[in-house]
Amino acid sequence: MTRPRVLVTRAWPETVEAELARRFDVTLNPADAALAPERIRAALGEYDAILPTVTDRLGAEMFDRPGIRTRILANYGVGFAHIDTAAAAARGIAVTNTPDVLSDCTADLAMTLLLMAARRAGEGERELRAGEWTGWRPTHMIGTKVSGKTLGIIGFGRIGQAMAARAKGGFGMRVLVQNRSAVAPEVLETHGAGQVASIEALLPECDFVSLHCPGGAENRNLLDARRLALMRPGAILVNTARGEVVDEAALAAALHAGRLGGAGLDVYAGEPRVPDALLTAPNTVLLPHLGSATRETREAMGMRVIANLDDFFAGRPPHDRVA
Repeated sequence: MTRPRVLVTRAWPETVEAELARRFDVTLNPADAALAPERIRAALGEYDAILPTVTDRLGAEMFDRPGIRTRILANYGVGFAHIDTAAAAARGIAVTNTPDVLSDCTADLAMTLLLMAARRAGEGERELRAGEWTGWRPTHMIGTKVSGKTLGIIGFGRIGQAMAARAKGGFGMRVLVQNRSAVAPEVLETHGAGQVASIEALLPECDFVSLHCPGGAENRNLLDARRLALMRPGAILVNTARGEVVDEAALAAALHAGRLGGAGLDVYAGEPRVPDALLTAPNTVLLPHLGSATRETREAMGMRVIANLDDFFAGRPPHDRVA
């Protein structure tokens, strides 16, 4: 029986690539450079499945071509705003993602960013490495305490809940959440969290705000200048969701003006480009999209993709189908 032809758009963990090669007629990307849009568009006529990542933009125009062979886009990652799912569905193409397996590691990184910004760890390391540290002194690089403070979480799905567990259980923080739908009372009780009705109600109450909501056009600039101005003076913003959720120019302005105490960012609207205004902003910790970057998680994500492909090509509904 002819094996499905599968294109992997970026280099994946070796164990996952080996398993893909065992099951499918697979084309890998050993150069690990993002494929040009015209290459992906051509691939839609050559492969039964394409396995994209967040670096691959599949807008509606990508599907506007004759002779599409691809039947499934098995996305490597939980977010899929880079795929026009309506356009894919209109051409009979299924779309899947990889939820669950990256929740803990992404929440770990969000807490890392929160702690680093609160304790000015990024600034401190840069000062030390530059040979500018002159020794201990009582007023040197004073940060803010984390334990017992109030954390606001925007988006209370799996990752938001994992973040709440760390904040409440590890640091005794008061947790407030804003979610587009009502969170089940037992879920809130499990995490010792309270839900508020709106972002506007949440922001003034919080010492820290962590974003865990979807990206895409619906949430573009969700935190704009108006909403950033509602945050407490000295509050710290953490974003491990998607870069487009924050108005980066407005955030940079608030940081440079000293209205916010800091920010911890792992994602950016124009990745891999980061605005100069953020690069030069005070007390800003900037990481290169490392949310799921552990060996265990990246392998588990790949295996989740394989499970979705197995289901799809066996005629079963993929467990993680999103379109």
